Amino acid sequence: MVAQLNEIQALDLWRRTVVTGARHQEADLSTRQMAILLTIYLTPQPHTVRGLAQILRFSKPAVTRGLDRLSKLDMVRRRVDQDDRRSVLVERTAKGSEFLSQYGEIITSAARQLAMN
Repeated sequence: MVAQLNEIQALDLWRRTVVTGARHQEADLSTRQMAILLTIYLTPQPHTVRGLAQILRFSKPAVTRGLDRLSKLDMVRRRVDQDDRRSVLVERTAKGSEFLSQYGEIITSAARQLAMN
């Protein structure tokens, strides 16, 4: 069931989530990096830099910078597409899956707290 939130409640849910995430997550991702990560994990694969840029309406250099950071954190992996050697595929990793699973728990916990107030 999806609760109806007003703008202030939605912002408070976001605030609670961001604050708790900043306290408990080792990786401090920018909004753009989080958008890229969520898109990789929540939309059908395969993913390429070009495809992510189109989906997100970000520039390819912005996507590349985001992927650089996410790769360093081992949340995504890049590999050459064997069918088209000019293309680089972006893949999920176990560490990225775990990070988003924990973040999902943070969001649901924040939503429950908000509902109790």
